[in-house]
Amino acid sequence: MNNKILIIYCIVDDILKALEHREDPRRQMEDAEVITTGLVAALWFGGNIEKARSCLESTHAIPDMLGKSRLCRRLHAVCDLIAQMFMELGMLFKNAHLDMEYLVDSVPVPVCDNIRIKRSRLVRGEEYRGYIKAKRRYFYGVRIHILATTTGLPVEFVFMPGAPHDSQALFSLPLDLPPGSTIFGDNAYTNYTVEDDLADLDQITLSPLRKRNSRRADPNPGWRLYKTYMRKRIETLFSGLTSLFPKHIHTVTFAGFLLKLMFFVMGYTLDQAFC
Repeated sequence: MNNKILIIYCIVDDILKALEHREDPRRQMEDAEVITTGLVAALWFGGNIEKARSCLESTHAIPDMLGKSRLCRRLHAVCDLIAQMFMELGMLFKNAHLDMEYLVDSVPVPVCDNIRIKRSRLVRGEEYRGYIKAKRRYFYGVRIHILATTTGLPVEFVFMPGAPHDSQALFSLPLDLPPGSTIFGDNAYTNYTVEDDLADLDQITLSPLRKRNSRRADPNPGWRLYKTYMRKRIETLFSGLTSLFPKHIHTVTFAGFLLKLMFFVMGYTLDQAFC
């Protein structure tokens, strides 16, 4: 664990240097240390910042550790920086991914149980009430839409309310891929307009599983089997990612909830790629 923490800190510090990040030299704790604390919380403590803070302070991994309140404020302050760091990592993985095939899918993350929806203070509104078809039940929260390589490394992600159709995420994901790339997904990502625009403007093929009544049927059964095989690879990614989640992600604000989800995705990516 100590070796992994050191590796994560070095990677975070190198990315910040590559981004030419500047911060006040009078600060007691560097931004790299703040971000590392959030990643350690996501990877080993179920997102519990206080447990990660106490662990890193007691082991002297970060000797100048801030107090609980100040650390939380600093974590919220680096939210945009974490998103920028993930974009840089994503570009690195895209450039190293030679087969140019990618997977897209979503995982639901409830903010509370259905029975507690009326008492929820984090989010309000029907737009957050989604349906999980595989489990045949509703949930109240957000979906994480992830674009990943076929080796299981996330390269792009976006948070969406639970209710909107999965195809709406295609308008929010950057989909900044090299020309000639192919994106596989389930039939929920069927959107003919997006398919045509990606093919005409970016030379990117969006190839979701087709429904029986689809106007664009697969050319042969073998291609459909291949798409089914490729799409199921992302389930391994979601299994590893959700294994980091606690039974209930405890936060006080919705911004804090999304921040913890961001740390889970970032932490999982770093762990799979470098640790």
